[in-house]
Amino acid sequence: MTSKTVVHVLRHGEVHNPEKILYGRLPGYHLSELGVQMAKAAAQAVAERDITYVVASPLERAQQTAEPIAAQFGLPIAVDDRLIESANWFEGKRVSVGDGSLRDPRNWWVMRDPVTPSWGEAYALIAKRMYAALEAARVEAEGHEALCVSHQLPIWTLRNHVERKRLWHDPRKRQCGLASLTSFHFEGAKVVGVGYSEPAAHLIAMSPTARTAKGA
Repeated sequence: MTSKTVVHVLRHGEVHNPEKILYGRLPGYHLSELGVQMAKAAAQAVAERDITYVVASPLERAQQTAEPIAAQFGLPIAVDDRLIESANWFEGKRVSVGDGSLRDPRNWWVMRDPVTPSWGEAYALIAKRMYAALEAARVEAEGHEALCVSHQLPIWTLRNHVERKRLWHDPRKRQCGLASLTSFHFEGAKVVGVGYSEPAAHLIAMSPTARTAKGA
């Protein structure tokens, strides 16, 4: 009989980032108070699920988001480097549209190729490592459910890859809100469905900064 497994991929909650920079893989960026509430909302959303494995990106914000979920199931938090945020040339810089680094002509050459993209880790490489992490989580939780905590761009790239859509895209159109769950349903090793939910939507609505969180 073919086993059925679900792997939930959770985006971390809001990060404390008063400088409004793209923090990317930089250390020291933790959840804001609202972000902690988002992590708890995500934990409540999966409280009745059959989760037997919890794994997260090594970055602090992902680890913090995983904590309430791991605690309620009495599980350790495994670490998978493949779930980490994508590399980005603008890391550590202000990159709001019409502001900061994007206004500097000396940086425009970095944005010459939106398809690869030229400013960061290639979408194809992100998709490859994220799918490998997804498969590893499926194996760990086979016949049950797993939860992985990662970051917006890697999660959205993974979803596009699984759904056989083009990887390059308009970042403004990503369906991957803060503390959202993108759930991959497997029969054996085959993905047979993808679901999406936003258990922290009511909290995102409370914070204008949550809508434009950088380096997510």
